[in-house]
Amino acid sequence: MTSIRRQLLFGLLVVVVIAGLVAAWGVYLRAHRELDELFDYHLKQMALSLRDQSFEQLAGEPVELTDAFDFVIQVWRPDGARLYFSHPDATLPNRAQLGYTTVATNEGEWRVFSIQQRGLTVQVAQPMSIRNRLAAAAALSTLAPFLFLLPALGVLVWITVGRGLKPLAAVASAVKARTPAALHPLPEHSLPGEIQPLVAALNDLLARLERALTAQREFVADAAHQLRTPLTALRLQVQLAERAHDPEERAAAFATLHQGLGRATHLVEQLLTLARQEPEAVQRPPTEIDLAELARMVTAECAPLAETKGLDLGVTRANAVTVRGDREGLHTLLANLVDNAVRYTPAGGRIDVSAYRETGQAVLEVIDTGPGIPREERERVFDRFYRRAGNEMPGSGLGLAIVKNVADRHRARIVLEDGPNGVGLAVRVLFPIP
Repeated sequence: MTSIRRQLLFGLLVVVVIAGLVAAWGVYLRAHRELDELFDYHLKQMALSLRDQSFEQLAGEPVELTDAFDFVIQVWRPDGARLYFSHPDATLPNRAQLGYTTVATNEGEWRVFSIQQRGLTVQVAQPMSIRNRLAAAAALSTLAPFLFLLPALGVLVWITVGRGLKPLAAVASAVKARTPAALHPLPEHSLPGEIQPLVAALNDLLARLERALTAQREFVADAAHQLRTPLTALRLQVQLAERAHDPEERAAAFATLHQGLGRATHLVEQLLTLARQEPEAVQRPPTEIDLAELARMVTAECAPLAETKGLDLGVTRANAVTVRGDREGLHTLLANLVDNAVRYTPAGGRIDVSAYRETGQAVLEVIDTGPGIPREERERVFDRFYRRAGNEMPGSGLGLAIVKNVADRHRARIVLEDGPNGVGLAVRVLFPIP
């Protein structure tokens, strides 16, 4: 399992080590530059100190100095004969270039300074390896404290990161304490700025979860309440059918039983549809939907039922307009609107279905010549299981609740108005178009 604490510890220690190495490299380069200047000065001073010396007595028999002496000295006469060579084993070339030069040999690079005085050429050389070694020692002395302090720094980082992660542990404990019955928000005060967005997102999730659970509890309670009545009626109707003594009485009882089963089946189907169209339900990926094509499809599906009631059902306006959404959900929305219009419009009435664009909105419209809905009840008709007083038409009171759920999922707005000339009902569903 990935650990933020370990990642921070490893990352910080790596950064410290890299910084120490960079610092040591900088110290090495600076020490090397300063040592070059210092030793170059020594080379020049040594060469100048030898210009007044007499090397004639050493001619032909060079004298080697101690090995501890880091400098190599050569002296030539004007005719090119070498008078003096302090280290005969050194592989320096038998020539001199006046001033400072760097000479590459089999033994490595040498820093050389040459000068001519009184006809003699004096050359003083020093291996560059000595300067490199001294510069490396200076860099190591700079890096050594970092290496010694690294374990202590790791402990301090571990403790500091642990203190910094305490708010996360507190948030985790608070989330663990939440239950389906207690989904109150997490406290957001005194939290670091990095954790506040996480807590805000969790609170938003808890709020949505609480709404979903509340809706589920209400749905189950309403469904149980609404199913109790038809199930009780079915039980009574079965008992009546069992007690029937003659075929006519039994046939009437079974006819009533069939009607009750139909109502119960319709109620269960509407409950399942409502559950599928809840905003918190699992959503299908949105697709492009042609509302005009949808209007023609639903109208064709509802046409047989309209014909049996003698209704004039048709599409009066079908302009090409497309929205993104759930095809099944929008089909359910329009089918419920048209089904309600067919149920409540009296024989000989008219139902017009339209799809068009209006002022940056896509519109689905269903207009009927039925009894309409009084203005004071147009908000309540979207409540679940609400049925107007005196309404004798069979139904579950869930049709418009399903329409409202689908519209909310698509960020659409439903407008209920009077039909043409104040007769019937006009339902308009307005979809925003990006």
